[in-house]
Amino acid sequence: MKGSLTQSMSWLHTWCGLLLGWMLFAIFLTGTLAVFDKEISWWMQPELTDRTQSPAAAADVAQRWLMKNHPDESNWNISLPSERSPDLSVSVGERRRGAERMQLDPQTGETVEARETIGGNFFFHFHYTLHLPRTLGVWVVGFAAMAMLVALISGIIIHKKIFKEFFTFRPAKGQRSWLDGHNASAVLLLPFHLMITYTGLAIFFLLYMPAAVDALYDGDRQAYFKEAQSSRAAEQAPRGEGRGDKPVQAPVAPLLSLSEIVSRAEAHYGAGMIGGLAVSNPGRANAQVTARPVLGNRIELTKGEGMLFNGVTGELIRAPEPSRTSQLTQRVMAGLHFAQFGGYPMRWLYFICGLVSCAMIATGLVLYTVKQRKQAKANQPFLRFVESTNVAIVAGLSLACISLLWGNRLLPAALAGRQDWELRLFFGIWALSWLHGWARKPMHAWREQLFAASVLALGLPLLDLMTDNLTLDNMRLPLVASVSVMGLSLAWTAWKIPQAAARKARSAQPLNRPAPGASS
Repeated sequence: MKGSLTQSMSWLHTWCGLLLGWMLFAIFLTGTLAVFDKEISWWMQPELTDRTQSPAAAADVAQRWLMKNHPDESNWNISLPSERSPDLSVSVGERRRGAERMQLDPQTGETVEARETIGGNFFFHFHYTLHLPRTLGVWVVGFAAMAMLVALISGIIIHKKIFKEFFTFRPAKGQRSWLDGHNASAVLLLPFHLMITYTGLAIFFLLYMPAAVDALYDGDRQAYFKEAQSSRAAEQAPRGEGRGDKPVQAPVAPLLSLSEIVSRAEAHYGAGMIGGLAVSNPGRANAQVTARPVLGNRIELTKGEGMLFNGVTGELIRAPEPSRTSQLTQRVMAGLHFAQFGGYPMRWLYFICGLVSCAMIATGLVLYTVKQRKQAKANQPFLRFVESTNVAIVAGLSLACISLLWGNRLLPAALAGRQDWELRLFFGIWALSWLHGWARKPMHAWREQLFAASVLALGLPLLDLMTDNLTLDNMRLPLVASVSVMGLSLAWTAWKIPQAAARKARSAQPLNRPAPGASS
């Protein structure tokens, strides 16, 4: 790292980008796919159909089913149809992650047996945990995010004429073309890169920087959560009952129509913006209903927020309290990161920006190997490892993601442990891609894996047809079309690689000049 500031920053940029670039590409690619996690989950359960039912009408359907099948349960939970999730599902008991849910037809109330699948949630959780244990994964991803910030800042310092270079692109120039593409994608989305990286770190601020909360609450983080989410804590005890009181069975009383509760909540949040209901003590005089908004009704992430109603009279018990400044700041940061505002136009913008970010990281990884090969270091074991890993991370991960969609259709719908088999398929294909990248020459490995991914992507509509699952509604059709477009881009890239290899081979051949003294 000796030398000028620019040289030191160049060294830092190279090694931060290389050693953590593999991890960052996986984080950005799965994060990009997670922009449409609910749409992917919907496609991966073809048994579900969009009945175009309003949340209010669906709430009454769920209420009738629960009164018939679980009238004595103390807690009902209902997920209502929304723009991004047109299905209706119910569960009983305390709300908790992983609770068993029953899918219902939003119009008839009949149960729907949908296949088990990891769905789009897999990409969402992989994005911030890398499929590691949650706390460890969040720390590893946080470290990678800090390296991303270092790479961005050092890249700005390196390129003094960065905005001039943004308007410069020289195709078919080998390393120069890769560098031009890398610079252009980095400068074009520099605000997006800085925002998405910083907000990703801000989401887990309590885990990364716990000192302030520990000092203010004497190390009792639960006290902090209770104060920060006072409305949720209050919901846990119905009115008229203290936390230490012995529960008393309230008199029987009819539960108000849940469609009425939804309509009153929509008057506050907006039409179609109620995502779920939580009913406590249904059929009793102390029944209460919490109406939760869908994520995306505004830039502030409103997870955990809700309006509390009397379940018998429909009287509003408690409206959501305005967020405090610190809480509002953190929620806006989270909303910016998750794109929970602006509807589908904003999601498509984030998706395109995510793909360009993936291209920026991929070109940076390729640049290192191109530069090292030009310096006659092609036989180094480390370079061989870098080249094979580049192939596995960029092309292999793309192939594994598309293979997961194929596995969802090809695995038997009633297979026991189906979610685990989908995971095995994903990680198995990814592992094989690295072995293939090590066994084959780099150019051949790049071409073959990209071509395989493009074939699978372009064949997705045919796969739906072959498995009798061609249910292309307003959500599934854009997904299939988008994957097909990505397949065309992968095919174009695979087709371009042999041409680049041929140009490289021609440039490496010595010129056929006559030897000195030879007759012409």
